[in-house]
Amino acid sequence: MVIAIDGPAGTGKSTIAGIIAKKLHVTYLNSGSFYRALTLALLNGGIDLKDEKAVLDFCKKQKLEYKDSHLILNGTDVESRLHEDAVSENSAKVSASPEIRHLVNARLHEITNSLSIVCEGRDMTTVVFPNAEYKFYLDASIDVQAKRRFNQGVSNMTLEQIKDAIRKRDEIDKNKKEGALKRAPDATYIDTSDLTIEQVCAIIINKIHK
Repeated sequence: MVIAIDGPAGTGKSTIAGIIAKKLHVTYLNSGSFYRALTLALLNGGIDLKDEKAVLDFCKKQKLEYKDSHLILNGTDVESRLHEDAVSENSAKVSASPEIRHLVNARLHEITNSLSIVCEGRDMTTVVFPNAEYKFYLDASIDVQAKRRFNQGVSNMTLEQIKDAIRKRDEIDKNKKEGALKRAPDATYIDTSDLTIEQVCAIIINKIHK
């Protein structure tokens, strides 16, 4: 069984997907972590992100594993570093590469081949798992998105800077050549702006049980 959740940043995807996975006793998978881990590796390796060939060649050599909902990069747990400002600033550029997306999607399919999962990202319902049994698209106002990300306490940016960064990130995501952020026609739309985590989870669980 695959439960796929899409939507922009700050809509509660990660938190909600994690809760749903625990309630249903299935694996939680955050696809965005894979792109963030590759971005972290590229930055640490001093790779010029404008050099598409160098970026692709470098990414092909990285070993990505997923254990206990943590991203393992070349044997090291990097989960705590995936939301550093430099990673957040550059991950959308890295994930915009069709070749990089092919690499990550292939790895996602390898990992989920024999598992029931809850996965979340930007194109889970449209590209990665278009035949998922259950599809959801979470949304929220830009003010709510920014406030949620600010309250996570993982950024040194001001609230306004975070809001601007999310706008730019969403613009890049919505205009990608491949894997663009968009709502699948058969996905259940949920505006989380005025809903609690518990209320959103209840909507999703009720939909699945039906």
